[in-house]
Amino acid sequence: MTDEPEIIARKTGQVGRITLNRPKALNALTHPMCLMMIEALENWRNDDDVKAIVVDGAGEKGFCAGGDILKLHDSGKAGNDDAWLFWRDEYRLNTLIFHYPKPYVALIDGITMGGGVGVSVHGSHRVAGDRTMFAMPETGIGFHPDVGGAYFLPRLAGEIGTWMGLTGARLKAADAVASGLATHYCPSSQYDALVAALESADLSDDDALEVLLEEFSGDPGDSDLAHTRGLIDAAFAGNRVEEILARIEGAGDGWSTKQAKILSSKSPTALKLTLAALRKGADLSFEDVMRQDLRASSWCLKGKDFYEGVRAVIIDKDNAPVWDPSTLASVNDNDIAEAFEPLDADHEMTFLGDDA
Repeated sequence: MTDEPEIIARKTGQVGRITLNRPKALNALTHPMCLMMIEALENWRNDDDVKAIVVDGAGEKGFCAGGDILKLHDSGKAGNDDAWLFWRDEYRLNTLIFHYPKPYVALIDGITMGGGVGVSVHGSHRVAGDRTMFAMPETGIGFHPDVGGAYFLPRLAGEIGTWMGLTGARLKAADAVASGLATHYCPSSQYDALVAALESADLSDDDALEVLLEEFSGDPGDSDLAHTRGLIDAAFAGNRVEEILARIEGAGDGWSTKQAKILSSKSPTALKLTLAALRKGADLSFEDVMRQDLRASSWCLKGKDFYEGVRAVIIDKDNAPVWDPSTLASVNDNDIAEAFEPLDADHEMTFLGDDA
């Protein structure tokens, strides 16, 4: 079993197929997986036989539940560059996907969080299924929505992205489609047939892929966003987390009470870092967001909350983190500003081809 490859990359028909193959870990990304995905995508970029990329995850539970958080935690504790190298190459992969010249179809039927969002949402097509659970839950471990979260979240309608980034809200298929995070829906029972059709299809025609995806689409059901969108936009506007929380606490309705409770459980430092990153990211290019992500991620390793969050959620699993500082009022805004300062020349973000 230990010889199982973490990435299965192959050409089938006219598609380049990538399967994330760590089902027991819900296909969480490792550094080698990022490098193998980069290699495959680079090889297929100029391969005329490959008309589209199709990415899925092994097993039925997860497309990709994120990055290998424990290894990042251990690297930070050890003070080595392993976490930085992982993030740099993961963000390079995200950027490669964002600019990829061919259709990139991510089959996100299952848990799609954090790093899994990074290898799906930046592609041209995201196909949700009945098992889809889409989220950016990083504030719950003292971290921020990286992998381009500060790019795509602010570009969602209204304040949906702010709500998702701060609370870690989990969207099922209908909400993912309604928000635009998923471009298509396919019933889980039809996923195998969809993959088989993609592998055997003639995709030479520019419209062939769209026609095929529409053929397998269905109705994901009603989205809760139709009912909560107004509340979200009113509650999550503004540039200060304190004001957002006060507004929600004062609203008095059931939905707002639930959101206030959720926010109160998150790292105050991570909440402030995340809101600042989202507001800045709204006006940045994708590459500049990637630079910002690497700076903010590296900054998190210098603090306390990331380690405490990983301890509570991953290591001890008591889900009772003790945040430091423990309140929003105690978080120094000058400290947050430091998270966006450039790294030294050896650690600042670079992209594929920069050294060519």
